[in-house]
Amino acid sequence: MSKLRSNPGPVPDRWMYCPRKASELIVQKFMAFKTPLSANFDSQVPPECRFPPKMLFDLCKSKKVKFGLWIDLTNTTRFYDKEEVEAEGCKYIKLQCRGHGECPSKDQTSVFIELVNDFIIRNPLEAIAVHCTHGFNRTGFLIVSYLVTKYDCSLEQALTMFAKARPPGIYKGDYIEELYSRYDDVDDVPPAPYRPDWESDDSTSELNGSNDHLSNMASTSSGKSNNKRQNNVPQFMEGVPGVSAFTEQPKAFQLQNKVRLMCGWKSKGFPGCQPVTMDMQNITLLQQKPYMVSWKADGMRYLMLIDGPDEVYFFDRDNNVFKVQGLRFPYRKDLRHHLKDTLLDGEMVIDKVNGADIPRFLAYDIIRFSGQEVGKTHFRPTRLQCLENEIINPRIAAMEAGLINKATEPFSVRKKHFWEVTQAENLLGEKFAASLSHEPDGLIFQPAKDPYVAGRCDSVLKWKPVELNSVDFRMKIVKEGGEGRITQKVIHLYVGQLDVPFSKMRYKKELKDLDSKIIECKSENNQWVFMRERTDKSFPNSYNTAKSVCASISNPVTKEYLLNYIAVHRYHDDSEIMPPPSKRIKR
Repeated sequence: MSKLRSNPGPVPDRWMYCPRKASELIVQKFMAFKTPLSANFDSQVPPECRFPPKMLFDLCKSKKVKFGLWIDLTNTTRFYDKEEVEAEGCKYIKLQCRGHGECPSKDQTSVFIELVNDFIIRNPLEAIAVHCTHGFNRTGFLIVSYLVTKYDCSLEQALTMFAKARPPGIYKGDYIEELYSRYDDVDDVPPAPYRPDWESDDSTSELNGSNDHLSNMASTSSGKSNNKRQNNVPQFMEGVPGVSAFTEQPKAFQLQNKVRLMCGWKSKGFPGCQPVTMDMQNITLLQQKPYMVSWKADGMRYLMLIDGPDEVYFFDRDNNVFKVQGLRFPYRKDLRHHLKDTLLDGEMVIDKVNGADIPRFLAYDIIRFSGQEVGKTHFRPTRLQCLENEIINPRIAAMEAGLINKATEPFSVRKKHFWEVTQAENLLGEKFAASLSHEPDGLIFQPAKDPYVAGRCDSVLKWKPVELNSVDFRMKIVKEGGEGRITQKVIHLYVGQLDVPFSKMRYKKELKDLDSKIIECKSENNQWVFMRERTDKSFPNSYNTAKSVCASISNPVTKEYLLNYIAVHRYHDDSEIMPPPSKRIKR
């Protein structure tokens, strides 16, 4: 003890301006924070940067958070005396993890998970404090591992939740890769976040401690902070009222799991059907079985869960949950009762009507209706008729009966129309485009007799004109030059499973606020051109998807080739031909 008081050693590298703690409890249970330093370090630490163990307890008492378990992951005992923790009535556990270039081992991870799980069972009302040196990589690795293992959430969602509370989340690429190796597909590893502003010291050494670099948090940081970063709260489509992020746990996990089971999805993450880009190979599917076609709206994709009164939820492609207020779905046989156990697939669009923006959800498929697995039936006619008869028509009847006030609803709900594949030419015509109140950007080809398929579906095809084919990148603004060359800013474009830039793009001043964001780009004159920010996605396209899109750009299925192929080679199913699209679709 006297040795500790007389010579505590140096302050850990990059500790001084590292944020003290997370902005909130993760799943209302875990507090992630950097290691506290005892008063023995006060001669080295200015008053505004000090962080003794008691400070964490004091900061959290005001929020009525009671810590029952304190887990120290550092590889040293010099930072503070465990008695300072135990004096607060909290159990102290030392779980040494080397940290310097090493992820927590599988054995260490198992010990952490079982330790935490046993504590939660015995002490359900108490919180758990977990720290390493900086409170990001080792701490995040173990908390994320627990969430994936015990909460049955996707790895992507667990990483996002940790990053939301302790932005920007786990920083080290090898830690993220190891998590994907253990709990997901290593081919889907996203790029690691970039270092925050406070981490200006590039040193990788630390005496008797470990090296966790990462992240920034404004509200609870000591000293400097990076206020430019957003708080990672999931954002719904801009311009749509009555929808907000739903993060209440464990209910959000339960909703995600319910939707996953409804879709028959055995993996993690978003379970919705994912079409593939049409190319010269898979276009032959149009010859092998009957297809239907619809326009591809330039909107945002969501699954909608209808689970009773005031229990309507959206799920975006990051599998974030959003709650909808003020929207009703009456039961056809009794308009005063509300549907439940129902899951729709669709896209949100913003229609322009008489100069006003009108948000509308276009439902184009149904997976479950009142607990029935309609997703296993044919798309035509069963699922399309179910959408019309059980979802859309009862709402119209309820409006006519005065049970729904359309004017008070946050947005409208429509059924998206599909036609026999020969109508593709009409859908690409100017008259049809003029009949829409939003921008189309291609076609969707849906197998008429196939069941709903969760995840990537190689038989659902999306076609875009070559000039609209696009890739979703994570962009990073960097400076290139030096050593006699003029230094200039350029944009590096990253995709999943690739830790070097996939391509580059010219820097423009209007893109300066999109650093590290997901952006959609198209190719013009062999150069990538910015189209829009993808606020509905946290990860870029995979390397394989990007390569596939590039192939479709270099060897495209042109409009002329597509229409000729349909005219000459399409599967003939004359008994089920539907009428062509009208000149004006009922909106």
